[in-house]
Amino acid sequence: MVDFDEPFTGTDALASGAVTRYRLTHHFTKLHRNVYIAPGTEATALLRAKAAWLWAGSTGVLAGPSAAAVHGTRWLDPTLPAEIVRPGKLHSTPGIVVRSVAEIETCVVDGIIATTPARTGFDLARGCALDRCVEVIDALCNATGVKVQEIEAVAAQHKGARNLASMRKVLELVDGGAASPPETHTRLLLVRAGLPTPETQIEIFDSNTFVARADMGWKQWRVLIEYDGTHHWTDRTQRTLDIDRYALLPELGWTVIRVGADLLYRRPHTLLERVHRALCRAGARL
Repeated sequence: MVDFDEPFTGTDALASGAVTRYRLTHHFTKLHRNVYIAPGTEATALLRAKAAWLWAGSTGVLAGPSAAAVHGTRWLDPTLPAEIVRPGKLHSTPGIVVRSVAEIETCVVDGIIATTPARTGFDLARGCALDRCVEVIDALCNATGVKVQEIEAVAAQHKGARNLASMRKVLELVDGGAASPPETHTRLLLVRAGLPTPETQIEIFDSNTFVARADMGWKQWRVLIEYDGTHHWTDRTQRTLDIDRYALLPELGWTVIRVGADLLYRRPHTLLERVHRALCRAGARL
């Protein structure tokens, strides 16, 4: 059975009788040799990864952002080429980068062979610009539960690899509690300003009743930072929950500093001033 919501091979579709050769050629989009998708299908990082796996004949290993995608990592750039590690003479093709690696840690995800979460983190942390690397590794850790120590353990097995120094700088800043890139950026802004490193995903209770889970903050001083993405304003249910919890949290002794895109990216000094004042009022010595 061919699932036209996923990438598929033309040979399988023809063999199953799901399509005729004419329909395959004229009604579907060819991504790679023998790999097709239905017209209008969104070309996500996960779709590109699955298409690359089919193109490689299921004999390669998904790596880098493609491995991250099959592990459930969000916020990946869908325009980046897929990555495959495969021995032999298979060369890169438009939309797919093929690399050769002597030793690589692998696992199976939904029938697809990919680098393990820790190995994926090791590869990604040695890649792009610092902040983007932190953002992607945060998302990988959030999706898979992999720890920085596990990524460092992989690095210890590959001491001759490139960019280990830059990888260490990335891992020093990683926190898998970040649920979105803006949360990563908010945390980096606070840390680089010399403020105490915030804890992420803080759970707040009223006696034994769960009240809220905050993006980040400091339990010691009962100060919370909440990033309000678009859905906080457009989703009616989320908006109702926000109104209720932001009314209750101050009653429980918590100071809540809310952050939006304008404050974070255009007025970061204002955000830092607000956080600094709140921490000082709460007794922090900064």
